[in-house]
Amino acid sequence: MAKPIHLKDHSKDAGIVRQRLLLAAAVVVLLLLALVARMYYLQVIQFEHHSTLSENNRVHVQPIPPSRGRIYDRNGVVLAENRPSFSLNITRERTPDVPATFALLKLLLELDDEEIERAQRRLMQSRRPFESIPVMFGLDDEQIARVGVNRFRLPGVEVQASFVRHYPLGEHFAHAVGYVGRINDKEMQRIDQVAYAGTHYIGKTGIEHFYEDLLHGKVGYEEVETNARGRVLRVLDRTDPVPGRDLTLHLDSRLQAVAEQALGKRRGAVIAIEPETGGVLAYVSQPGFDPNLFVTGISYADYGALRDSLDQPLFNRVLRGLYPPGSTIKQLIAIAGLDTGTVGRNNRVFDPGFFQLPNHSHKYRNWNRGGDGWVDMRRAIARSNDTYFYDLAHKLGIDRMHEYLTRFGLGTRVSLDMFEEAAGLMPSREWKRAARRQPWYPGETVITGIGQGYMLATPLQLAQSTALIANRGVWRRPRLMMHAEGVLPDESDTPDNIELKNPDDWNFITEALEDVMHAPHGTSRAAALGAPYRIAGKTGTAQVVAIAQGERYDSASLAERHRDHALYVGFAPADAPRVAVAVMVENGESGGRVAAPVARQLFDAWLLPEEEQIDEEEADEVTAEVQP
Repeated sequence: MAKPIHLKDHSKDAGIVRQRLLLAAAVVVLLLLALVARMYYLQVIQFEHHSTLSENNRVHVQPIPPSRGRIYDRNGVVLAENRPSFSLNITRERTPDVPATFALLKLLLELDDEEIERAQRRLMQSRRPFESIPVMFGLDDEQIARVGVNRFRLPGVEVQASFVRHYPLGEHFAHAVGYVGRINDKEMQRIDQVAYAGTHYIGKTGIEHFYEDLLHGKVGYEEVETNARGRVLRVLDRTDPVPGRDLTLHLDSRLQAVAEQALGKRRGAVIAIEPETGGVLAYVSQPGFDPNLFVTGISYADYGALRDSLDQPLFNRVLRGLYPPGSTIKQLIAIAGLDTGTVGRNNRVFDPGFFQLPNHSHKYRNWNRGGDGWVDMRRAIARSNDTYFYDLAHKLGIDRMHEYLTRFGLGTRVSLDMFEEAAGLMPSREWKRAARRQPWYPGETVITGIGQGYMLATPLQLAQSTALIANRGVWRRPRLMMHAEGVLPDESDTPDNIELKNPDDWNFITEALEDVMHAPHGTSRAAALGAPYRIAGKTGTAQVVAIAQGERYDSASLAERHRDHALYVGFAPADAPRVAVAVMVENGESGGRVAAPVARQLFDAWLLPEEEQIDEEEADEVTAEVQP
């Protein structure tokens, strides 16, 4: 049977199509409405938010580091400046493949492995996000051109012009001025990161460190428009940085050169102070080092050579060198004896060449084994008679010596702006009980009277105690900075002046110190020969190794570094002091023959016209006939 034939219902199909079209149209309309709503939400309601995001992607705020303040000596000689330099900077966040970038830089700039390693270390140090880090310095024109031609291959790499710290006089003021270096991880945690934005260097030592706040300045900012690769297209706004203050120091470059020449190649320290102001005029720690090596990062080889040198060029002998002061403190012991009434000016002691404590057989030897016979205080100072001061120390006792000598700065930090200073050691009963858990013995008091035993002092402390005598007890803390564009050092923490019961004792002690230099029996009379002014001074020789009872000091049998230190302190002119000096020559053996002639050249350089000064050859001929 044939199947029935069904005719197509066009009317029904048309209805279905219309329904589907209406549904599709409704969906399209709904989608359009949703799109319009979303566009309205994003462009109207969220306009400010997305506008800010867009601006942040396109506009960046970049810090502008301030120019660091320069440092001058008292005559305007530049000691620290900023030199323009082109550096290669890398922003890690914009450098997809850092190792490949360094490999390409090594090839383009013809760098060796050590230079690449140093650059990689710089890049890995702490920094702020998206901060451009200088990894190479002092690029020449050819290197700049090679980087420029290959910029498309070096994302995140750019050449920037900047200022790099430079010390024109090199090692001559290294210990006094100090140096700057890259900010390390520990310093990054300590500093105000907003104030140091864009700054990669900070003062590490010396004046550069102590006056960091004055030298640093105030950071500036600029808004820049960048492209997708981070390249700056234009500057939109700018706030200029405020440069750091320039510092003027009391130091005198000419006197510094005289001190260095007088000390020569010998290890030691020389410091000269202006008593009236406390200003440090000369500051020599020998040997020194070139601070420029540290500014952008010192190489392993250079640092190893400095660190391992037997002469310790990195060691600041002026501030941190601790030496037995020897006979250079005898005048301080004398002041203590007079002011406490323990002895009078004319009390005499017989010197047979040694001193013995009551009921003790041990002999404390005078440097002059034959003895000086009867000596009073003035002659004892001029002759640097050990026996007299053994006796005086025994009569005073360690407690009163400690009280008086600390008033002169021994065992304390005396400077105003030299933060690296060591305190030294002025021993006492309490100190020994705490440090050694032992009682104090009478023999220790005896040798303290001639600056031996536990007592240790820095050259700066010896210079300051001498300046206090020149100032008649008025305290002026030693300081390097004279001013910083109107800003003066803070002197709020100045010790009390030293007031003696009899103020004329200052004059008496000064006259005794003049005898050291000018009297026929003075231990340093040769160093003052021909001086047209009066010098008040004191020589000293400090033992490095102990000499057994009954033995004599034999220079030839000792290793060079086991020989005695040579010391000298003094001021001039004696009646109106303008400069106080301390000289310490390591293993120099004789204060009169070695240290005093160094001081004489400084006195002449500061007090006399150039044509009246003694030269180095004449100074070598100035030798003492006796050794204190």
